[in-house]
Amino acid sequence: MQKRRAYRATDVKDVAVKKLLTIAPAGAATVGLDVGKYEIYAVVRWRDGSFERPWKAQNPAEIDRLVGVLRELAAARPLVAALESTGTYGDALRGKMAQAGLTVHRVGGKAAHDYAEIFDGVPSQHDGKDAAVIAELAAFGKSRAWPYRAPSEAEAELAYWVDWLDAQQRVLRMWAGRLDSLLARHWPEATRLLELTSATMLQLLAHYGGPASLAADAAAAARLATWSRSQLEPRKIEQVCASAAQTAGLGQGERERQRMRQYAAAALAAYRQTQCADRELKRLAEGNEVVRRQAAVVGAATACVLWVSLGDPRDYPCGEAYRKAMGLNLKERSSGRYQGKLKIAKRGPSIVRRWLYLAAMRQVQDLPVRRWYEAKKAKDRDRAKGALIAVARKLALALYAVARGERFESWRLFPGRVLARQGRQVKREKLLRVRRKAAACG
Repeated sequence: MQKRRAYRATDVKDVAVKKLLTIAPAGAATVGLDVGKYEIYAVVRWRDGSFERPWKAQNPAEIDRLVGVLRELAAARPLVAALESTGTYGDALRGKMAQAGLTVHRVGGKAAHDYAEIFDGVPSQHDGKDAAVIAELAAFGKSRAWPYRAPSEAEAELAYWVDWLDAQQRVLRMWAGRLDSLLARHWPEATRLLELTSATMLQLLAHYGGPASLAADAAAAARLATWSRSQLEPRKIEQVCASAAQTAGLGQGERERQRMRQYAAAALAAYRQTQCADRELKRLAEGNEVVRRQAAVVGAATACVLWVSLGDPRDYPCGEAYRKAMGLNLKERSSGRYQGKLKIAKRGPSIVRRWLYLAAMRQVQDLPVRRWYEAKKAKDRDRAKGALIAVARKLALALYAVARGERFESWRLFPGRVLARQGRQVKREKLLRVRRKAAACG
């Protein structure tokens, strides 16, 4: 690549492969592809380390033309096409390259970002340079094979329900947040009596729109019993009705009641969709042995999220690699006298960390884990987040082992501490036996 205007792009329609090959250095070639929503930039790196100027193709209008050029080049030279794994804008290109029989590799986005300044001494990043950086990293062996494989019907169905569940939970949280602020103004006692995102509370608010309408309805108690499917005790129902009549909240106008009804109706619809998705994921988990094993530990929904986001855990060489794919491996920034804190890398899919964090919150209810959790939280000055992340990291390794056929036992999350405690207990028992013998011998 010439230094002057090195990244000025050539339209892919103007690329003549035969002419290019007559002057190109001998040997294999690597093509780096920077894929954007509207444009794709491709840079060829030859075996001797030289580069061609970037080729620019419209996405998706010129994907076929770009693949045709790459296929013509691959027919004359061994060729590897590499691109980053970020986003879905490159999926159509990957599929076309797979159909053309091209070898496709993946380069990590973080690796490409960090190498930008090393590449040409300038920290700037733009499409043409990014494609050249990807090509060079792939040529150095810093890439992995990334063949495109269409998902099976079962995998597509699993991915659909995972995505739908996560989307509906986000919607539910949004509407619940708005309802919480309205209830704090007009009926602050309500969330002390009923869970805000429970079906009963949402149906109540969608029907009445506020405490005044509930207090004025003589049949309110019967309605609450029906909506809760007889799960609410009569005493609790009386407390809800009494709080509606005696609330310290501000009065509502008609528009404010309408707003609360609409918010609650939208939240209730999202809640029902999450319940539907959860049932479907439980059904699908039964048909997958690995997911079924993990579901026994963290629940069907979390196990399905792990499978869809990370694939089969048996494909990973070790538990640490599985945990690293989640972004739960530790990173450190320390230099000289400055010693930074350990933090998780957060390089994997965020949905995995979010669901595993919730699974860790459930796991600390188990006594062996709770003891360690409480001790860790006390050590960290009552900050629970770090302790929960530590449990999630251990849980990730346990899920890998479970997927490979091992039995899950919560005490094994922190075996060193448990075994040490058991060892101390054995020593105490031995000492007591020695003292009893000594006393018996008099």
